[in-house]
Amino acid sequence: MSAIGAVYQDDESLMAVALEQARLAAELGEVPVGAVLVRRLPHDPGRMEVLTLGHNRPISHHDPTAHAEIMALRAAASQLQNYRLPGCELFVTLEPCAMCAMALMHARLSRVVFGAPDSKTGAAGSVVDLFASRQLNHHTVVHGGVLAQDCGQVLKDFFAQRRRKLT
Repeated sequence: MSAIGAVYQDDESLMAVALEQARLAAELGEVPVGAVLVRRLPHDPGRMEVLTLGHNRPISHHDPTAHAEIMALRAAASQLQNYRLPGCELFVTLEPCAMCAMALMHARLSRVVFGAPDSKTGAAGSVVDLFASRQLNHHTVVHGGVLAQDCGQVLKDFFAQRRRKLT
């Protein structure tokens, strides 16, 4: 498993770390969504350092807000002693929902990268696109589709296994 403080140079490698977190969530019986929050190195902006990791925990935490993105944001805000995280970027395996999209913008993230689109609750273009709203006071760059097939497959496998258990 990748450690906090590891340095990466490309989006695909960071999404692979988020996928590790998604698999961890699945092992815990949570919907498999994982997130990684990074910051670009000041002396080498082509490289990104992992600050925090997160995975879904609404079931285990009895908390509807304990999405992977929120868990990573909370940890980073605590670590950096600031609720605003300018210059930070988040990699998440599933397109953020409206709650997470707004939290990411309130935190002033510079960029959000997601894997699989979410046709039911996606708020980065699939259902609505909150990130494109020019009325909001902060504008976060969004890039979707990184390792989308792998990210989507983790979710498909999880729900297929759940359905098998029901029969």
